[in-house]
Parts: sequence; C-alpha cells; structure tokens
Amino acid sequence: MTEESRPDDQTRSHVWEETDASAGPRVFAFWDGGFASHALPATGTVTAGRALECEVRIDHPSVSRAHVRVHGGAMLRVEDLGSSNGTRVGGQRIPAHQLVPITPGEMVEIGSAMIVVQSAGTSPPARPVQGVPQATVAPPARGGAPQEGPMDRLKRLIDLVASGNLSVIVLGETGVGKDVTATLIHQRSRRAQGPLIKLNCAAFTDTLLESELFGYERGAFTGAVKAKPGLLETGSGGTVFLDEVGEMPLSTQVKLLRVLENREVTRLGSVTPRRIDVRFVAATNRDLSALVASGAFRQDLFFRLNGIAITIPPLRQRPEEILPLATSFLADECARAGHAPPASLSPHARAALLAYGWPGNIRELKNVIERAFVLSSGGTIEPEHLMFDAALPGPGTTAGTDTTLRGDVAGFERERIILALERSNGNQTQAAKVLGISRRTLVSRLGEYDIPRPRKGREEDE
Repeated sequence: MTEESRPDDQTRSHVWEETDASAGPRVFAFWDGGFASHALPATGTVTAGRALECEVRIDHPSVSRAHVRVHGGAMLRVEDLGSSNGTRVGGQRIPAHQLVPITPGEMVEIGSAMIVVQSAGTSPPARPVQGVPQATVAPPARGGAPQEGPMDRLKRLIDLVASGNLSVIVLGETGVGKDVTATLIHQRSRRAQGPLIKLNCAAFTDTLLESELFGYERGAFTGAVKAKPGLLETGSGGTVFLDEVGEMPLSTQVKLLRVLENREVTRLGSVTPRRIDVRFVAATNRDLSALVASGAFRQDLFFRLNGIAITIPPLRQRPEEILPLATSFLADECARAGHAPPASLSPHARAALLAYGWPGNIRELKNVIERAFVLSSGGTIEPEHLMFDAALPGPGTTAGTDTTLRGDVAGFERERIILALERSNGNQTQAAKVLGISRRTLVSRLGEYDIPRPRKGREEDE
C-alpha cells in the first residue's frame, strides 16, 4: 500500500481529512471504488499507476501499471509514461513522455481515474485559470475526439469529488447552476444524511454574517436575548455551502480561516470553542486571484477553501441542454398553472432558443420560458413571446410594439406577485418561494411595481 491508499469505506475519513496547507503539495487520486494520496517533493516526482511500487497506487483496470508521473517544482508538470488508455489534460490526450504543464487543482484524467495536485498554502498558484486553480470541464479544442461531453465529465467529476472530504470551490458565470452543483456534491457524499446549510455571503452585513456563521451567546449584543448556535454548529456532520464567498468581508474571513484550521467555532460573546465537523463548499463568479492580489480576499483562506475547484461551463457551451431544460421549465409552468393541454414550443421558437447566447445562463432561460408562457396565454410559444432582451433597454428603443409587450410583461408580473402575496397571507418569504425568486428580488419588485409591503404581524417573515 502507498502512503495513503484506503479503498475501504471504514478508513475514508482518514484519507480525506484536509492536509496542513503549509505541509507542501500533495497528489490526490480518485476512482470508482477508491482513492489515494502522496506528498509531492518540491523538486521530485510522484508516479501513479497500478503497480505496487508506484507512490500513488490506483487499483483500477483502466490504469496502466506505471501510468503517469507528476513533476514538482516551480511549475507543475505531468508526463504520460506510455499508458494504454492515455492521459488527458483539459479533455485532450497528451503525447507520451512529454512534460505538460498543469495548474494546482487542475484535474488530470488517467484512464477512468482522476488525479489532482493540491497546492501548498505557502505559494500562489503557478498559472491561474479564471482566477483560481480548477478542475476544467470545458469542451476540448476543435478537432479532438472526446468520448464524453463537458457535462458528462462534470457529472463524473462531481461523483468522484463528492466521495472525499476536501473543500471545494464551484466556479462559473451567474446562473449556471453553482447552487445545484453544491447540492449534488452533498447528496452524493458520505455526509448526505447530515444537514446541508446554505448561506449567501452577499446577503448580510458584516455583523449579521458573523452571527449567522458563528452564533452568539445571550447578551453578546443588543437584541441577543438568548443564545443561538451558528450555521457552522448546526451544520456539523454535514456540508456548509458558502455562496458568493468572494463578497465575504475581511473581518469574517479571518475568523473563518481559524475555523478551517482548527475545526472549532467560538460564538460571539463566548471564549469557549466548540468542535465542529463540516465540509465546506464555496461558490463565486468573481476572480478570486484578482481579489487576493488587491487584498480584498485572504490568500491563506483561498488556499484552505480551494482543495479542488470545479468550473461549470456556461449554457452557450452546452447547447444540447437548452431544449430539454426549456421543455422542463415549460412543463413546470403548465403544472403550476393547472394548464391542460400542455403548452409547447414552435419549431421557430426552438431555433431561436438555440441561436441565443444566454448571458444569464440557466437562470435566464427559466425566466424567458416563464415569461413566454404568460405572453402566449399558455398556447404555442413563438419567437415573439421569448423577448430575450426584455430586461435590457436597447439603444434607440421607441414606443410601439416592443414597449407595449414589455408593459404587458410588467403587468403580468405585478399581478402574479400580488396573487402570491394573497395566497401566502402576506408572508414575503413564502410568496418568494411560490414565485421561484429570492426574497430580496421580491422586495425589489415590490418597490419597482409600487406594491405596498404587507404589514408584519402574525404572518411576519422570520
């Protein structure tokens, strides 16, 4: 057995405990049924393969006896050793016996297994890709012949990463489904029976964010009439998802770093630390390396959170998913409205959906379909019902059909909000859930459409 190679479930928690960021980089390997790791010398190499003499032994038939060698140093490099099933970086098979640069955190496919180098916390990434080291799932370059599409690779990567305990950063443009990815990682992990705690770091002030994360004792501040455990305590045994982590204030970053290092949390107003057992999954659409360079994000926290990073491709790189998603969203709208027979997309509308660039990704697609359903009165959706630019004031827009349609959309949306509030007895949180939007968005719409906010009372939002 290698330094850490534990294929059995009973020892998985030991293998996947987060390593000391100052101890140097490590090579991690995971495959269906097992995983292994080994320290990577500063100027040496680590060999991965099926043979017993390999430092990282991978017990899988798709892996050759001596499959790949990882070279340490100022620039990480990977070398295929003439394997049968090849080594892929970024979806492309690399030539045998050539040194190919890789990024700390970048996934390297060897047969059906994957390896990743977790960088030490004492030096910055050698070659940032979109801001942080990442497991790339973007489609391969033109002319390649991949056996899997980008989403197939993403799903397989999620399954493999979920089995471990390393912290994960999920990257991608706004609306690509980072929240869904975090949920899948939790559901497919050994912590699936534990809680999944979600926190939007951009939705709270500095003080409120700290109290939500760490909890507080009675009397810790004005209004703290009783002690309250924080999300990190209540999430013990499960997963904590920190959405928009790039928006976290520096004062909170310092305290979160201590939690990651010691696995202990101290409530506000207390001096007694409490042990916790959580896995961290963070998400952002920001360039974290730029934030680190500007001093807005701590480098040591960045390395702690960035055990493995996964980048979700934008919807425009996943055209095969556009129509199935649109059909699914349309079916949901029909079911919600009790509409029979179900609405449909005309051939021209389908072509328009495929031709559009989707800067807002899946979230925008969902909004477009919901709006089109209303404008089509539940019938066949045509291109004019899609109104891709309805939220964007275009140059030279004049009164006329376009303006009228936008006004109709606003009117429909206003009526839906009022109806949702009535059905929820004025509870804004419940109304937002009915509408499928965040509470913050609902509050914004109330002001935009001049809808009086319900008085707080027995149905008060908590």
